[in-house]
Amino acid sequence: MEVFFNSIYAQFVLLVLGFAMLSYGADWFVEGAAGIAKKFGISQLIVGLTIVAMGTSAPEAAVSISAASKGVADITIGNVVGSNIMNILVILGLAAAILPLPVQISTVKYEMPFMICVSILLFVLGKDGYINFTDGCILAAIFVGYMLYCIIKALKEKQADEEQEEEQNLLKLIVFLIVGMAVVVYGSDITVAAAEKIAKFFGMSDRVVGLTVVALGTSLPELFTSVTAARKGDVDIAIGNIVGSNLFNILFVVGLSAIVIDVPFAKEFTFDSYLTIASAIILWLCVLPTKKLERLAGLGMLAAYCAYVWYII
Repeated sequence: MEVFFNSIYAQFVLLVLGFAMLSYGADWFVEGAAGIAKKFGISQLIVGLTIVAMGTSAPEAAVSISAASKGVADITIGNVVGSNIMNILVILGLAAAILPLPVQISTVKYEMPFMICVSILLFVLGKDGYINFTDGCILAAIFVGYMLYCIIKALKEKQADEEQEEEQNLLKLIVFLIVGMAVVVYGSDITVAAAEKIAKFFGMSDRVVGLTVVALGTSLPELFTSVTAARKGDVDIAIGNIVGSNLFNILFVVGLSAIVIDVPFAKEFTFDSYLTIASAIILWLCVLPTKKLERLAGLGMLAAYCAYVWYII
C-alpha cells in the first residue's frame, strides 16, 4: 500500500483529488459568503466584485501561500501569473465564444486600467529578483484601498435587482463558508505536494507546473462561474469575476505570501509577466471601442493561449 501511495500514479490521483477539493470547496465558500451577504443586505455589486472574486480565487490564495511557506517559490509566482493569463485568455475567451459579453463603462474606464497597472507593478517589484516583505506590504495596502473603493462604489449605486431572494438558513450558510474554506486549504496542500512530485518525476521545472497544471486546477472556480454566468446571460458576473480575481491574485495572494516569506521572482518569469500585462491590455483594447467582448476576440484569445502553452512546454 505504501509503495502505491509513493508511486507516480498515486500522485496523479491525488492531484485530481486536490483539484476537485479546490473546485467544490471554493463553490461552497462562495455560496456561503454570498448568501450571508444577501441576508444582511449587502448589495449584489459588492458581492460580485469582492466576495465572488475572492471566493473563486481562494484556491490560488491557498496554493500560493502554502507553496511560499514550503519554499516552493516558483509555484507561488507561477500559479498567480499562470492563473491571471488563463483567466483572461481562456476563461473570458471561452465565455465570449459562447456569448458576446457587454462590459460596463465604469469597468472599461477604471477596473481594467487598474488591472493593467497592478500587473505592471508586480513585474516592477519583482525585477530585483524578489518580492520581499516591503513589496508585500505595498501590495496589501493597495488591496485595502481597492476594497474601500469597491465598498464606496457599491454604496453609491442602487440595487438593480429588486426581486426578493429566497430566505436561507443562516447556520447553513455559515457551515458552507467554514467547510468550503477548510476544503480549499486542505486541497491546496494535496495539490502542491502532488505537483512537486510529478514535476520531479518528469524532470519538469516548478515554473512550468505552476504556470500550467496548478494554474488550471486553481482556475476551475473562475472557469465554472464565468462560463455559467455567460450562458445564463449574467455577463457582469463573468467580467467582474475575472477582473476582481486577477486583482485579488496579485494584491492579496502575492502580497500576503511575500509578507509570510520573501518570494523569489525568477528571471524565467519575465516573459510570462509580459504576457500577463499584454493579456490585460488586449482585453481592454478589445472592449474599448464597443464596450463588448465579441466572439471573434474570444476565439483569438483562446488561440493565443494555445500558442503560449506550446511555447513554454
